[in-house]
Amino acid sequence: MVDSSDSVSIDMETLSLGGKEFLIKTCHGCVSVSVYGDQDKPALITYPDLALNHISCFQGLFFCSEACSLLLHNFCIYHISPPGHELGAATSSPDDPVLSVDDLADQIAEILNYFGLGAVMCMGVTAGAYILTLFALKYRQRVIGLILISPLCQAPSWTEWLCNKVICNLLYYYGMCGVVKEFLLKRYFSKEARGSAQVPESDIVQACRRLLDERHSLNVSRFIEALNGRPDISEGLRKLHCRSLIFVGESSPFHSEALYMTSKLDRRYSALVEVQACGSIVTEEQPHAMLIPMEYFLMGFGMYRPPKLSVSPRSPLSPLCISPELLSPESMGLKLKPIKTRIHVEV
Repeated sequence: MVDSSDSVSIDMETLSLGGKEFLIKTCHGCVSVSVYGDQDKPALITYPDLALNHISCFQGLFFCSEACSLLLHNFCIYHISPPGHELGAATSSPDDPVLSVDDLADQIAEILNYFGLGAVMCMGVTAGAYILTLFALKYRQRVIGLILISPLCQAPSWTEWLCNKVICNLLYYYGMCGVVKEFLLKRYFSKEARGSAQVPESDIVQACRRLLDERHSLNVSRFIEALNGRPDISEGLRKLHCRSLIFVGESSPFHSEALYMTSKLDRRYSALVEVQACGSIVTEEQPHAMLIPMEYFLMGFGMYRPPKLSVSPRSPLSPLCISPELLSPESMGLKLKPIKTRIHVEV
C-alpha cells in the first residue's frame, strides 16, 4: 500500500476474490477505489454507470470464471466508484459543489498518480464509459486501450436532459422511489430480463433493485447533474488512437449512440460487438458474450487467458497493434449465438 497523508486505506472482503478499498483524497473530493489482484501487474481501471458501483455493475463479469481468469491473470483491477456511490457511502453535503464530467475525469488522473500508474486499460459502462473516454481524450498518454459498454459520446438530447431533470426532482422529493428504480432498470436491462406480468424478472434485476435501495438520492442526483452538463466529445474521437472495443446490447436505449460513436472512431483501432437480447449492462446481463471478443482484443497487447490449473508468467502490457486477423468476425465469435460483430478493416 502507498503511504500518503491524503488518503486512507481500509481492508475489505467485498467479493470472494478478496480486495482492498482505498479512499483517496483528490482536488475534487474523496474517491473510493477497490483494488483486486497483484499491483505489480498492468492496471485495468473500471468505472460504472449511474447509481451503480463495481458490485452492481461488474460483479457478473468477474463471477464469470473464464473472464475472471483472463482479466486477473493480465491485470490488477482498480474499481473506481463515482463520488458517493461506494459501499457504505455517506450522503453528500448540500454545500458541496456539483462536480462536472471534467472534474470526474481529472479525479482519475489523480488516482493513477496516487498508485504510481502509467498507461492503463480502461473499462466503463454508459456514464462510466463517457468519463473514461473523456479521460482518454484529456490524458492520451495514460490510456492504452478502452473497453466500453453501451457508451455515450454526445451531449444529452433535450429529451434526455428533461428526463434527467424530472428524475433529479423525484430523487429530491421522494428519494429512491419506485418510479426512479423503474427508470434506472429500463436504462440497464433488456425487457426480457425485467420480465412482465407473466414472466418474473431475472435474478440480476432483483439483485440490482435491492442494491439501488442503498444509494443516497442526493449522491445519485449529483452524478445525473454532471451527466446533464456533459459536452459532445464525438469530434475528438478520430484523434483517439488507443485501441477500443465497444459492446452494446441490441435492446439498450443507447444502442444508436454506440453505433454513432463507433462511426466516429478511427476504424483501424476500433471494433463493435452487438449482443442480442441484452440491455446496456452487458457485464451483468450477458457477461459470457464478452469473453471471446475481449480475449482476442487483449491478444493484440500480448495478453492471453491461462489454461486451467496452471501458473503462467505475468503478461506484459506492450503497445502492439491489433492484427486484423484477430478482429475478423470469425475470430470475434460470430458463430456464438448472442454476439453480432461489426469490424472495419481498411485495405
